[in-house]
Amino acid sequence: MPKQKTKKAVARRMKLTKSGKVKRRHAFTSHMMVRRSRKRKRNLRQAAILLGKNGQNMAKALGAA
Repeated sequence: MPKQKTKKAVARRMKLTKSGKVKRRHAFTSHMMVRRSRKRKRNLRQAAILLGKNGQNMAKALGAA
């Protein structure tokens, strides 16, 4: 059986952590940041972890076993 290819669109946006979780950036950070509160902007800077079936599907698309 051939090896599964990595989905390049997913690979540009997400990374696998050492434990196999999928790390992603937050949305809504590109422009019009003046209207958002300091707290919200600060929290949007942090990376997020994809959980559940969505995370499993993205990990598989990234080539995780």
